[in-house]
Amino acid sequence: MTMNKNNYDLEERTAKFGEDIIEFCKSINQDAITKPIISQLIRSGTSVGANYMEANAAASKKDFKNKIFICKKESQETKHWLRMMAKSNPEKTEEIRKLWKECQELTLIFGKIVSSLRK
Repeated sequence: MTMNKNNYDLEERTAKFGEDIIEFCKSINQDAITKPIISQLIRSGTSVGANYMEANAAASKKDFKNKIFICKKESQETKHWLRMMAKSNPEKTEEIRKLWKECQELTLIFGKIVSSLRK
């Protein structure tokens, strides 16, 4: 991933992350183990951006803070599902590691926003 102005545009960055999760999940063969993991990963990975969009349209500072906190929670959940996916598809570890790294950065960004709003 190359650093450019879009890396600082969270709306674009979270949308791109959701798209990357979708593309990755399309590459996984579905079976009894991977099917529920894919479903959970798609849900949590794409909801980061959806909740960020909601945060930007928040009616109040409290509403904004709550939505950003949900972004952080969804990012953390996505890291869990990526770990489960890595366990069930060890051959995809390198791709998963890249997604996990971006997810971790998003988690830290949302955590920083939440903590700065508490002050």
